[in-house]
Amino acid sequence: MTTTTLAALVPLLPFLGAVAGLALGRTAPGFVRPLAILPTLTATVLAVVVAVRQGGGRAIDAATQLTPTGSVPIDLALHLDGFAVLVAVLVGLVATCVQLYSTAYLRNDARYPSYAALVSLFTSAMLLVVYSGDLMVLLVGWEVMGICSYFLVGYYWETPEARAASLKAFLVTKLGDVPFLIGLFALAADTGSFRITKILAAVTNGGLDHPTLIALLLLAGVAGKSAQFPLHTWLPDAMAGPTPVSALIHAATMVAAGIYFVARLLPVFAASGAALTVLAVMAAVTMVGSGLAALAQDDIKRVLAYSTIGQLGYMSGALAVGDRGAAVFHLISHGAFKAVLFLAAGVVIHAAGTNSLAAMSRTGGLARRIPDAYWTMTVALLALAAIPPFAGFFSKEAVLVAAEHTAVGDRAVAPAAAGWTVLIAALAAAVLTAAYATRLWLLAFRGRGAELPDHGRQPVAMTAVLWILAVPTIAFGLTSGVIGDWFDGHALNPSLTTAVLATGVTLVGGLVTYGAWRHTTALAARTPIGAVAAHPGAEPALVEAEAMTSHTAAYGTIAAAADPADPGRLLLGPLHRHAVTGFHLDALYTALFVRPVQQAARLVRFLDRTVVDTYVNGSGAVTRLLGTAVRRAQTGNVQTYLGALLAGSLVLAIAAVVFANVNAGS
Repeated sequence: MTTTTLAALVPLLPFLGAVAGLALGRTAPGFVRPLAILPTLTATVLAVVVAVRQGGGRAIDAATQLTPTGSVPIDLALHLDGFAVLVAVLVGLVATCVQLYSTAYLRNDARYPSYAALVSLFTSAMLLVVYSGDLMVLLVGWEVMGICSYFLVGYYWETPEARAASLKAFLVTKLGDVPFLIGLFALAADTGSFRITKILAAVTNGGLDHPTLIALLLLAGVAGKSAQFPLHTWLPDAMAGPTPVSALIHAATMVAAGIYFVARLLPVFAASGAALTVLAVMAAVTMVGSGLAALAQDDIKRVLAYSTIGQLGYMSGALAVGDRGAAVFHLISHGAFKAVLFLAAGVVIHAAGTNSLAAMSRTGGLARRIPDAYWTMTVALLALAAIPPFAGFFSKEAVLVAAEHTAVGDRAVAPAAAGWTVLIAALAAAVLTAAYATRLWLLAFRGRGAELPDHGRQPVAMTAVLWILAVPTIAFGLTSGVIGDWFDGHALNPSLTTAVLATGVTLVGGLVTYGAWRHTTALAARTPIGAVAAHPGAEPALVEAEAMTSHTAAYGTIAAAADPADPGRLLLGPLHRHAVTGFHLDALYTALFVRPVQQAARLVRFLDRTVVDTYVNGSGAVTRLLGTAVRRAQTGNVQTYLGALLAGSLVLAIAAVVFANVNAGS
């Protein structure tokens, strides 16, 4: 079987699994779990075979015209380069682990068949984005991911938080998709094709007439899909969905789609120095702002959400300095260790009975009760903080090296200002990343207080996948010196300068946070607060759904926001109250956009109901009155009709005489 045939089967198999799962969900529920896991697992195996056959060599292209569309045809095309085949393996691996994890996490959920089908459909759409060689076909997968995200984020639709989060995620990403679509059409108009290979060839030959305009329009869609400033506000709220959804959509796949798109079309963006500068500033603000916000969050999943935003900022920064190899390297590395963090967080939430780090800090023994989650989460947090020799260290170093080369003028792809912007912001973000990673670990696993009742070990399906994903978290970075063929052929090894500098600031961030935790813990010991209530024997998804609605629902009347043992509060000082709300961006958007739209809607409703309806109803009332009058005149009496006829004739005769006299007088 040819490589292109195998590649075509990779997105097709999860799609068929989704259709079959929906069709058999009610009639044959025993087939739902195999149909959720086996097609995705098979697609992953095929993706590995495709990656091995491609081998980091020349891109493999295959296409057939979908339908005649005029001057710009749309092709069902595959473009298999080193980036595509490796990202596809990542997507398949994480999706398979999420499906396996979900069989235990949602094992008694009545809506599991539809959930599993949506996850499979989402996986198929992302794989279509990864392998597609035509931008219109890529757009189909892009939008299918968006609608699947809407349904999965709002999975707990019974809660107002989930409903609001799903709607917000959909609207904010669509806000970016509108200019994104315009940019795609403008790009096709300039280059004469939607095919990625033809677009890149046209750009190389100087065939792009409006590079800055097109790049900025496309960046709007990237900012929405990949949660970059200023369209990042949907991602923390999207944590209202089940934890496996967060691991799949908001760690390894959907949010990475925008980064992957820019990497695919980087020459288009590199044609405009202004666009790269805008991308660099956007990445810098995203990295630093999300790090500050993560340090102030109490919900463990919101910490990881802001962490995801920041790591995507690193990828955007690598693209801003023209190094897509470093960006995709960090994308793959981040996808592995962030999936571990989210899935381990699901185990932690189940064991602790709450999402709140403040509540966890007041209980003891959590690390002993869930050793699998404890050790894998520790490893993943070390990778997140870029501690060697874990994967995150090597992939972040690739970003820093690329920024350094651009800043000192070794690479002329992007302006030097963009390189300095990314480099300084990345180092500042490294301090913040180490700080919030250390804070999360200390509050979650080093709490001091009464131990919660132990209700047994977690299901094997939930713990086994943690160790599976821990393997690339530990080992993937060590391959940086030998996988250059897949990443534009250049090595991704760290440099001594950036390695020492970044590791140094990381250790400073971690040690300062540890010192702040020791200080705040001593203070908190003097102000005891009530104990946390457990949920022995409860389903993980049910625990999360309850804890998501309100922290106090899970542990009584503890005021988590005022936790005196929180080192983040001490480190941020007066900035904490701003950082905890995401620097009031939601309030700003509400004032600038939501309220004006609501007021305009109220005005339209008033005009419709008071003015338009009054006119329409008035016209109907007049017609109805005239009809009533005419109906009453129809008595059926011949004498009445003759009398009316004679009276009318008399009136007309008198009017004619008067009119004739008036004319004669004039």
